[in-house]
Amino acid sequence: MDDKMNTTASSKNVLNSDVEIKGNIKFSGELALDGKLDGDIQTDGTLNLGDSAVINGHITAQSVVVRGKVHGHITAKEKIDIKAKAELFGDIRASKLVIEEGVTFVGKTEVNPNKVAPTAPIARPTEAPKTPEPARASR
Repeated sequence: MDDKMNTTASSKNVLNSDVEIKGNIKFSGELALDGKLDGDIQTDGTLNLGDSAVINGHITAQSVVVRGKVHGHITAKEKIDIKAKAELFGDIRASKLVIEEGVTFVGKTEVNPNKVAPTAPIARPTEAPKTPEPARASR
C-alpha cells in the first residue's frame, strides 16, 4: 500500500493522533504528523512530527522537526530539529542539526553543511579545534 498526497508547495497537510498508517507516504509541501506510521516517508518538503507521533521507518525530506518517537534513519537535505523529549533510534544525516536538551538519541550523525569530504580529523566536542601555533623567534 502506498499512500500518496500530491499538493502544492504552499499547502499544509495534517494527520492527527488518531491516524494509523501501514505503508509509505510521499508528499510535497508540508506535513504535520501526530499519528502512527509503519513505513517510510519521502518528501521534498517539510515534515513536522508531533508529540504523539510514532514512526517505524526511514525518513527522507528537505527538513524535519521531531517531537515524537522515530525508529529509523532520517536524511534531510537542509535541517533536522530534534525537540526536547523526542526519542530517536537511528542514524541521521543533514546539512544542519539542532538537538534540544532532554532528547533520547541512539545512532550516528553526519552533519555536513558544506557538503564536502572531511579533510582534517574531527575535534572531540570537549576540545577546541587545534590551530598551529605561530613560530617563535630564537633567542
